[in-house]
Amino acid sequence: MVNIPLVKILFLSILAFSVVAQQSPKSKAITYPGEVHLKNLRQLTNGGDNAEAYWSFDNRKLVMQSNNPAWGLKCDQIFWWDIRRDNLFQSRPQMVSTGRGRTTCSFFLPGDTLILFASTHEGGDDCPPEPDRSIGYVWPLYDTYDIYVADLKGNIVKKLTDRKGYDAEATVSPRGDKIVFTSDRSGDLELWVMDIDGSNPVQITNELGYDGGAFFSPDGSKIVFRASRPKTPEEIAEYKALLAKGLVKPSNMEIFVCNADGSNLRQVTNLGKANWAPYYHPDGKRILFSSNHHSPRGYHFNIFMINEDGTGLKQITFDPTFDAFPMFSWDGKKLVFSSNRNNGGTRDTNVFICDWDEKGDSQKFFRRKMK
Repeated sequence: MVNIPLVKILFLSILAFSVVAQQSPKSKAITYPGEVHLKNLRQLTNGGDNAEAYWSFDNRKLVMQSNNPAWGLKCDQIFWWDIRRDNLFQSRPQMVSTGRGRTTCSFFLPGDTLILFASTHEGGDDCPPEPDRSIGYVWPLYDTYDIYVADLKGNIVKKLTDRKGYDAEATVSPRGDKIVFTSDRSGDLELWVMDIDGSNPVQITNELGYDGGAFFSPDGSKIVFRASRPKTPEEIAEYKALLAKGLVKPSNMEIFVCNADGSNLRQVTNLGKANWAPYYHPDGKRILFSSNHHSPRGYHFNIFMINEDGTGLKQITFDPTFDAFPMFSWDGKKLVFSSNRNNGGTRDTNVFICDWDEKGDSQKFFRRKMK
């Protein structure tokens, strides 16, 4: 679960600048020096907050959440489109959520004819209230979130969870058999795995703290996720007090991995601040994630890559405000992510797509040697 408007308020509000691109939104989006792995970068959306764009299994479609006001939205709803033919600059894509309540965290099911997402629409038609920011930066854990499956025309065909409480952040194994999601049904925010039809939910994490934003590895054998781990009495007390109010503070998170059944849990990063939105590299040995650990005041997020064992940390993107939500296409050839680049001086977050150049570093080194 990610509340983009609140993310922007905290992470971007004190910035006095934003990248002003010199080209129109329809032109190729800018890249920065050092972004050697990103080739043929282009912008797919224009306006509002567009995030968590994830690939279909045939690598032809994307599904995302958006609150673009030009599409008549007040809070996040779920949309999909075919990247080969649909132009989001000209028309609104197909909405698959109901248009009521707030949604988050969508993902294609195998076969690419169904999409799962979390929604609060059964708890009310209006956007649920945002939390009081005077208590600090927090994410709301709406207890009306449940996980649904809809077809590509927006018809809900199944409800996978049905309880008062937080059930959200669901993604699908490439094996097509399991769904991982975050739930508070045990009294804490833990990872759960259920069968693809919503049956047989099993809790796979059990340490105090928020576990969420989970994704399977390319072969489905492992899971990568973000987690907070309050340690001091003060941290534990604050975490429990916020959780009792349906809130969580995401300002201190690290990246963890475990086997798909929850065994062999280990911590990957130990960077401090907020490390989140992880996704496996196609080789199943490296992980991309978004982090502000390098930012003196914590308001600047970029995408980094790291080995599973915590070595080899490398910066991938260099926008001076916000890059996050990376996902490789299933064939490993393309990368999609969200960024504040090329937004004309606004706070808009847009979706970008590029070819992934695995040899970017070596080619850059070769060019330097030739000179």
